[in-house]
Amino acid sequence: MTTPMNGRRSAHNGIRKAHGTRRLAVSALLAASACVLMTHSASAREGAVAPATVAVTFPAAVQQGAMVLGRVPPGSHVQYRGRTLRVTDYGTVVFGVGRNEQGPALVEVRTPDGRNVSASVRVTPRDWPLQHVKGVPPQTTRPSAANAERIRREQAAVAAARQRNDDRADFAQKFIWPVEGRISGRFGRARVYDGVPGTPHSGLDIAAPQGTPVRAPAAGIVTFANDDLFLTGGTLLIDHGFGISSNFLHLSRIDVKVGDRVEQGQTIAAVGSTGRSTGPHLHWGMNWFDVRIDPQLVMQRQ
Repeated sequence: MTTPMNGRRSAHNGIRKAHGTRRLAVSALLAASACVLMTHSASAREGAVAPATVAVTFPAAVQQGAMVLGRVPPGSHVQYRGRTLRVTDYGTVVFGVGRNEQGPALVEVRTPDGRNVSASVRVTPRDWPLQHVKGVPPQTTRPSAANAERIRREQAAVAAARQRNDDRADFAQKFIWPVEGRISGRFGRARVYDGVPGTPHSGLDIAAPQGTPVRAPAAGIVTFANDDLFLTGGTLLIDHGFGISSNFLHLSRIDVKVGDRVEQGQTIAAVGSTGRSTGPHLHWGMNWFDVRIDPQLVMQRQ
């Protein structure tokens, strides 16, 4: 009987340690945030010690493409752009602002004691230089009608996977680089492929040799895995909870399957040059549901 109890105690301590690590990571990320309002929980017991003050805290300003972390009293009801945000048991919320967001980003908070708090986050604009990409497979810039329909179906399937909204705070980890290498393409830049205008770049390109192992930048659940999409080739999505997800494109190999739980640093795939690509590299993109965010900004604020 002693061994099972010790096992349960060790597992319980491990869970407490994991939550503590996430709390420390989020605290570090919020260190430069601006306090919007201080709220107090009233005590109904006569003579009770006054509880600690809890701050509703969001950054004063963020850049376009940012992942925004805020803190509210646990148990608060939080809304942003008509969507109810999940709140961790220690009061963290997260959302993303897109490439073209003008701001301000307005967050509405109703605290457990009934207070209504409005937080306004200024969104600072960024410069989006034009990038010309040459030498991509011609069928990817001027697809046939059949291939255009294939692209539509595949992109719809990926978009559906991004709608997951699990109550997991894997996003609160300190992210790590999935591969090391030269940044060959930055988030948000307008692109022209062999003279054909394309959509703005949706992620970060990291040049690396063919077959380089790709590591999970944070823990999560695999929600999409396909080694042969028309534009993005080997494509993998990992959901980090609360609507935050990472996608990895142009892979030569995928080592995990849909439904797998992956841990930070685990090898999940290998660098390739599949789909619309001019050479071996990893495209690492991040999303908050359908809002694309910049992985480089996530790494900079670590």
